[in-house]
Amino acid sequence: MTVTARPGAPARRRLLATVAMTAVVTTALAVNMTARADVPPPASGWSLVWSDDFTGAANTLPSSANWIIDTGTSYPGGPANWGTGEIQTYTNSTANVSHDGAGNLRITPIRSASGQWTSARIETTRTNFKPPAGGVLAIEGRIQMPNVTGAAAAGYWPAFWALGSPYRGNYQNWPSIGEFDVMENVNGINSVWGVLHCGVAPGGPCNESNGIGNSRACPGSTCQSAFHTYRFEWDTSTNPDQLRWYVDGQQYHTVTEAQIGQPHWSNMTSHAGYFLLLNVAMGGAFPNGVAGSGTPTANTVSGRPMLVDYVAVYSRGGGSTNPPTNPPTNPPGGGGSVYSTIQAEAFNAQNGVAVEACSEGGQNIAALRNGDWARYDNIDFGSTPARDFVARVASGAGSGVSGLVEVRIDSPTATPIGSFAIGNTGGWQSWRSVPGNVSAVTGRHTVYLTFSSGQPNDFVNVNWFHFRS
Repeated sequence: MTVTARPGAPARRRLLATVAMTAVVTTALAVNMTARADVPPPASGWSLVWSDDFTGAANTLPSSANWIIDTGTSYPGGPANWGTGEIQTYTNSTANVSHDGAGNLRITPIRSASGQWTSARIETTRTNFKPPAGGVLAIEGRIQMPNVTGAAAAGYWPAFWALGSPYRGNYQNWPSIGEFDVMENVNGINSVWGVLHCGVAPGGPCNESNGIGNSRACPGSTCQSAFHTYRFEWDTSTNPDQLRWYVDGQQYHTVTEAQIGQPHWSNMTSHAGYFLLLNVAMGGAFPNGVAGSGTPTANTVSGRPMLVDYVAVYSRGGGSTNPPTNPPTNPPGGGGSVYSTIQAEAFNAQNGVAVEACSEGGQNIAALRNGDWARYDNIDFGSTPARDFVARVASGAGSGVSGLVEVRIDSPTATPIGSFAIGNTGGWQSWRSVPGNVSAVTGRHTVYLTFSSGQPNDFVNVNWFHFRS
């Protein structure tokens, strides 16, 4: 996504407030009615690394094992308005983001009666998408842009993109960590933009804050009236390395390592990898710049969704590939891998732990305070030590109340192998993914999540956790 500057004790058994979701009735749109495409099987020589086909029931949220739903107007401590000048607030309401029941995810901007815009932005939990050494990575999505054009489309900014993993939790290191905009569109124009952001801002090898981009009309049907397949390839098998952008199999943009040079190319390619994002922003630097004035306007219509049929990541060649996902989640009874998503409520034993419905789908463990723990049996760390763990947490703890989320091995009183501190995140269902370093562990173990605090109050909920190598 083109960027201008990123850079009293609660009750022990809380009841989730029932949130009334506003039903959104939209005008029937002219949608491409050809049969929905499943995630395409890998072409010859390619392997499927990860995918989501968005086959959930109508009006349900995307999988919390695959996706983080961003909320608000910035990351915690990150640039205001997501660094782009966009004016909407992102929510986890199914009015803004949900499956449509026909195999698509819809992201829908909505203007309230008072003129305030809401929309949605999601990002993959996984952050290590990169090519195998000497191979190729492909990021692909089949998407229909919001079906709105002309003055009614002013300010619409749908995007499918990727950010370098060091950005998560930092938010001040853009653009050096890299950004690949697989698909961007503004103001209902029949055009797809592919853009690379890198280096330094302003200026630098990627001409920030504009980036190095190119655009073209969608082949055949317009971008707004039909689904098209948008694809980005990162090729380390060539000399120099290449980045390539496609729409419906037609290449329209290329950037090479030689164009960027060092140290900038290494800064954006030598880290752990990338995470993927889907969103529809309203207003901001890109649509305003194209329009030559501020957007959205009084003529902009509400409620036109971006539809996403699937997102898939493929790899080809090289000495090894990314570890495959979608990972199986930890089953009740244990026996999972630490590199799979372990659903927190799938514990084998617990002390002081409640379970409640989760706003991101499924359940989370709740009412966690000093001395509580949850146990997960027979978890396999493999032969390669994990470098850190990530837990999806939320907290509505009062002022001054905080604590530690810890990982212990084989005993709830063993020395923690890793931990992080957490305080109020904005609410007991305001979820945040927080990493914590861990010491080297291999083999199979009983894993304990333990909770330590200097206060007697509840201080955290946990949805899921996993480890990263």
